[in-house]
Amino acid sequence: MATANIKEVARHAGVSLGTVSNVLNRPDTVAPATRQRVLDAISTLGYVRNDSARQLRAGHSRTVAIVVLDVANPFFTDVVRGAEQVVEEAGAMLVVCNSGEDSARERRHLELLEEQRVRGVLITPVGHGPQPNLDKLIDRGIPVVLVDRGTGRANRCSVAVDDVLGGRLAMDHLLDQGHHRIAYLGGPLSLAQVADRHAGAAAALEERGNGAELRVAVTSSLTVAAGRRAAEELLTLPARQRPTAVFCANDLIALGVLQELTARGLRVPADVAIVGYDDIEFADAAAVPLSSVRQPRDQLGRTAAQLLLEEAEPGDTHRHRHVVFQPELVVRRSSDHPRRARR
Repeated sequence: MATANIKEVARHAGVSLGTVSNVLNRPDTVAPATRQRVLDAISTLGYVRNDSARQLRAGHSRTVAIVVLDVANPFFTDVVRGAEQVVEEAGAMLVVCNSGEDSARERRHLELLEEQRVRGVLITPVGHGPQPNLDKLIDRGIPVVLVDRGTGRANRCSVAVDDVLGGRLAMDHLLDQGHHRIAYLGGPLSLAQVADRHAGAAAALEERGNGAELRVAVTSSLTVAAGRRAAEELLTLPARQRPTAVFCANDLIALGVLQELTARGLRVPADVAIVGYDDIEFADAAAVPLSSVRQPRDQLGRTAAQLLLEEAEPGDTHRHRHVVFQPELVVRRSSDHPRRARR
């Protein structure tokens, strides 16, 4: 059935198109009796205003987009929740796009968002090199804020966590527990967060200079299944070469490692200690509560949305900012088992 249009509403109510427009946009300017007649016509005909077309004519939208690496990752769920609260409080709507860690898919999302002239884009990019698609959005006047990713660019805001420091915190903890054979699990290393966490861990190990070894096992994704596969590969090593501790690039990898180790009869942390990253809700609820480097997930989303909405306001007063939060190590049973000086 065809949707009624504004002309039919005006005809049914016996008023002009301008009066219907005033009822929809400036109801206080219309006499109560006339306003009610128009509202009755809208109800009778089932008229629904084309808000998107109206916004496009005005040159702006009430839609904000967030493009995440993995919509199934609870970390991004919490980031989205924080951003959504701020966006909705501003009378706008947040739509979520999932790049799936695929640069081609990310590009298609950005092209569609540009066509829709969204109010702004929050994004955790797939790569950390040049970003021509983001530059194109900015050139069109669409604000862009990087989430969970720093930037040296002067034309966009960013909100991130010091992941190098996070890697240091995890490695220092494992070294303090007496571990000398440690593995870093995560990937791909083209993701800036994964690379930074590894860089921090490697720097801490080098500075301590106690002869500890760091084995790197690059995974194809940051999922539970990838963690299980990485653990399987580590278990093929001879016992005297096998890591006694693993630092994982995120909690999903860590949970997969925990599942595989316990399924094979190894004790966590007595045989292998585990530290994850993000401190998602499932970390504390795991069979062996998971030590993790905590990120302020909700605050990342909230701050990014606030920066974007500030930039989207008319005027030339906005100044780009790069906000960096500090991570915190949360120690739980998965790594709280000092090995003292044993090798």
